[in-house]
Amino acid sequence: MGKKYKPAISPTREEDYSKWYQEVIKASDLAEHSSVRGCMVIKPWGYSIWENIMDILNKMFKSTGVKNAYFPLFIPLSFMEKEAEHVEGFAKECAVVTHHKLEKGKNNNLVPAGPLTEPLIIRPTSETIIGESFSKWIKSYRDLPVLINQWANVVRWEMRTRIFLRTSEFLWQEGHTAHETKEEAKERARMMLDIYKKFAEEYLAIPVSSGVKSISEKFPGAVDTLCIEAMMQDKKALQAGTSHFLGQNFAKSSNIRFTTKKEVEELAWTTSWGVSTRLIGGLIMTHGDDNGIILPPKIAPAHVVLLPIIRKSIDAEKIMSYTNKLAGKLREKLYNNNPVIVEIDKRDIGGTKGWDWIKKGIPLRVEIGQRDMDQNSVFVGRRDMLPNEKKSVNRDEFIAKISQILDEIQNSIFSKANDFKNENTISINKTNMFYDFFTPKNHEKPEIHGGFVLSHWCGSENCEKKIKKDLSVTIRCIPFENKYEKGNCICCNAESTQRVIFAKSY
Repeated sequence: MGKKYKPAISPTREEDYSKWYQEVIKASDLAEHSSVRGCMVIKPWGYSIWENIMDILNKMFKSTGVKNAYFPLFIPLSFMEKEAEHVEGFAKECAVVTHHKLEKGKNNNLVPAGPLTEPLIIRPTSETIIGESFSKWIKSYRDLPVLINQWANVVRWEMRTRIFLRTSEFLWQEGHTAHETKEEAKERARMMLDIYKKFAEEYLAIPVSSGVKSISEKFPGAVDTLCIEAMMQDKKALQAGTSHFLGQNFAKSSNIRFTTKKEVEELAWTTSWGVSTRLIGGLIMTHGDDNGIILPPKIAPAHVVLLPIIRKSIDAEKIMSYTNKLAGKLREKLYNNNPVIVEIDKRDIGGTKGWDWIKKGIPLRVEIGQRDMDQNSVFVGRRDMLPNEKKSVNRDEFIAKISQILDEIQNSIFSKANDFKNENTISINKTNMFYDFFTPKNHEKPEIHGGFVLSHWCGSENCEKKIKKDLSVTIRCIPFENKYEKGNCICCNAESTQRVIFAKSY
């Protein structure tokens, strides 16, 4: 009998998906809880993933004319109050600064002093503060379009937090643009969402559905919110990116006006769009297994780790020389137009260092021992093929095919996730079947349920609210690829012309 395979993460996904997620973050050394409630410390391996996300998206954004800038962390309360729907949508999540210094109190403890003349909101999003700058920059049609992005931190005072998915402070990018015409602004909003979709699928290897949010789910103050929705392995949806057509709502509240070619003053048309560090949470929950995270090569901080196996009877100097030469040759190769990134782990901790890298999700592990060196070979393990994935490969062949191997891993990871999404997306026409689908069959495991359901919806907000109240299910999006189709609303049985995606979500 062969040795029984034991996964590295406990509990497993099947045993407790929520705890499994937390354990993967810990085991893969991505992040940890901060001493500040609801905040996280992103550790070097996790932050390297975020750096790669930033680098790739920066290039994609800039190719469309977007330029980076930076705006204040603090937003005057009066700015937030200018757009009624916006302030109402974020009021419960706002952190507010009311004083500007500390002083010693009666018991020699520090107390707030120096009250501000106007409270400052720590930015939950920047439409209002950036709108104020746009109102100064834009005077004529010649100043348009303005295409700005900023990489920043954001504070939203969440009641229930989970690392990467929902924290009181998180990192993100937020793009803001101003345009001369409605059509140009709508085109920009769709363009940026298409970039997010391309990035999610081609780099993160996460298949997504794209479409328009319903009125009750759209961004506060927006005319339309466009989104991409991904399916996690517990079959819940994760909103992985949004792009908002703001119409002239924020231009009106921030007084963003310009003189047209006909010398008439008009309001600008604006957009905003963003993704955040929750993408890392999405990576974990889309690709992770019971041994840790699995990183797509195009986003991984490193592609290959070399693991020299040095025993007392072996010439350590020769093994390290062989390892270093191999690393040099691999670094000369290109993957995705960049040099292959190689780590060398020289720690003397036995076989556990291989499992450290498995849990961290590095695409390829290469073990190098005396036998490998004698045979001019390497012992290669692919992270996407655990537990029985290691095999001996000729050293020169491995070097020559490294880019091809990494592409195979990238494609296999996407294919697996896409198959899972397709297998768990169904159409339902009957209300009783819809309710049965979203009611957990095993009440001991309420996290594992459902999937994406394509059902008819009449467009009524009341029907949407009833389904949310009854099942904690929301309309994730009205898909762009929808075709005209007669049917009946899954809630009230009224006539409908299209299907929407219903799902439970994070």
